Amino acid sequence: MSLTELDDDTVRSMAIGAVFADFGGKINSVDFHRKDDILVTASDDDSVRLYDIANAKIVSLCMSPVNDSFMSGSLDHSVRIWDLRVNACQGILHLRGRPTVAYDQQGLVFAVAMEGGAIKLFDSRSYDKGPFDTFLVGGDTAEVCDIKFSNDGKSMLLTTTNNNIYVLDAYGGEKRCGYSLEPSPNTNIEATFTPDGQYVVSGSGDGTLHAWSVNTKNEVASWNSHIGVASCLKWAPRRIMFVAAASNVLTFWIPHNSNADTDPMDTETETHAEHLSQ
Repeated sequence: MSLTELDDDTVRSMAIGAVFADFGGKINSVDFHRKDDILVTASDDDSVRLYDIANAKIVSLCMSPVNDSFMSGSLDHSVRIWDLRVNACQGILHLRGRPTVAYDQQGLVFAVAMEGGAIKLFDSRSYDKGPFDTFLVGGDTAEVCDIKFSNDGKSMLLTTTNNNIYVLDAYGGEKRCGYSLEPSPNTNIEATFTPDGQYVVSGSGDGTLHAWSVNTKNEVASWNSHIGVASCLKWAPRRIMFVAAASNVLTFWIPHNSNADTDPMDTETETHAEHLSQ
């Protein structure tokens, strides 16, 4: 099924297609390759794993130097720019509060979210000149724990430590929609755009997963995660598939054939998400 066929009914049909529970420690982060069918995970058991998502199996891992840069946001209130070819930090920004960072899909702009709801946009080629735009998420001063751009670069997705989710216009910072989820003490949740930017999927503190339409601002689906509070969540960039991870369990979600026999892990749960007024 192609991504052009993604609609409310397809999103509602998502169910667990594969489970990997052999991690020796908590899964800290997951991410998909933008061009190949590969998922990478990092966990507390000091392992970095690659998955062939077309076949849902582990493939061999080969580390090689590439000419890529990456950013890190630190508890010392700094953002650091790194190059995989050298050991030393290539640039540093000192900011207020613990920053959360994200590149846009073209790598030309990066966003830094800070305490107090401030979002700063930097040109990645001249970040030392300071931000070229700054805007606020009105009414919410909670710390932002995750920030993402949509694939078309037109929207940003923010998740806060008090489990509020916001979709913002990436150019002017206006709030397009927002949602409030059940609290998850000591665990930050993660939200993700679908590749077309039309839906947002997120975990919740009550162990459920939720999907909303960005255009209608309505919830279109909710599921039992079967793994507790999903702290890591990503949608595959080229497939109708997302992964959710909690503790040491990784699950792959794919469209479920309604004509097939019902699997206990496909059971939907009652929604506990509250839509935020704009």
